[in-house]
Amino acid sequence: MVYRAASGMAATGGDYNPTKLVVVQLFSMFLGLGAFVFLTVIDADLLGDQWKWLCAINVLLLVALVIFGVEDNTGNKSWIRFAGIGLQPSEVIKVIYVIVAAKQMTYLKEYRDMNSFLSVVQMAGHFVIVFGLIVVVSSDLGSASIILCIFLTMFFALGVRLYWFAIGGAALAAAIPLLWNYFLKDYQKQRLVAPYDASIDPEGYGINWQTSQSKLTLASGRLTGVDAEHRATNFIGKHTDFIFSCVGEELGMIGCIIVIILLSIIIIHIFRVGLKAGRTFDMLICVGVGSAVAFQTFINIGMCIGITPVIGITLPFFSYGGSSMMTMFAAMGLVSGVKYKLKPQLFAIY
Repeated sequence: MVYRAASGMAATGGDYNPTKLVVVQLFSMFLGLGAFVFLTVIDADLLGDQWKWLCAINVLLLVALVIFGVEDNTGNKSWIRFAGIGLQPSEVIKVIYVIVAAKQMTYLKEYRDMNSFLSVVQMAGHFVIVFGLIVVVSSDLGSASIILCIFLTMFFALGVRLYWFAIGGAALAAAIPLLWNYFLKDYQKQRLVAPYDASIDPEGYGINWQTSQSKLTLASGRLTGVDAEHRATNFIGKHTDFIFSCVGEELGMIGCIIVIILLSIIIIHIFRVGLKAGRTFDMLICVGVGSAVAFQTFINIGMCIGITPVIGITLPFFSYGGSSMMTMFAAMGLVSGVKYKLKPQLFAIY
């Protein structure tokens, strides 16, 4: 799909080399597989014990983004590029956050009162720091929203009482005007509102251009897809955030359903591994990874069909992007490590 999308964009005069993109994607996949094997073998507890160093890595990545970061075509300063090689720090930060948050939450559950005010403040404070730094440094709402989803899902899975969610929801509602007026740029505000307000871009040639092109592309595929001569449109981002529309065009509704089924199987299996983990830390690792994959899948497909804002979220395992591909495989390695870890009852003497 990456090759076909890039071929279409190149045919319309775009500066895209389909073969090069596929080679980069495959190379990223092999690196990701290496990370997958490594994290399957290495006990996640060992990584959790090094939480201070992991936090330091996140800080260094954000500092590097401030110094060396460059803006992408979405206006976000979310990439570090050297010699033609790009790294999106927020993708790495996402995986590290899952590990550190799982370690923190497990400690507070086993050695403190996780429902106490101090414990909740510690967990929420960790999230707010990571979320805020991503928004302030890179203006990357997509990555920040994934961190929010991970935190809320892990927070719920930990067993925190529901009244804390009500308090958090009230605090978030109170903070929205501050975020809206002082942190979000005008184009970000338009993107967030555009799917639900037709008056912002009624013709579909402005802020909604990519979404309107994506829906046209999806519709052109019908049931089984079309050949290259009958492609409806080619637009920037078709091989990255809008790869699902390319699937619909090339393979039709049948191809889209297959993609959704494959990703659903992965998501269900991740949560299934977590439910059988037997340990809070391992369960939270799986819940964090599973929520990230599920959220990205929902938002990305929603972007393509016009029901969610365009906030630069990739479709797991399908969208072009080396950082996304490698970190997604690394995250799956954490889940694989949980699956093949000896369960606590195997060590029981009695």
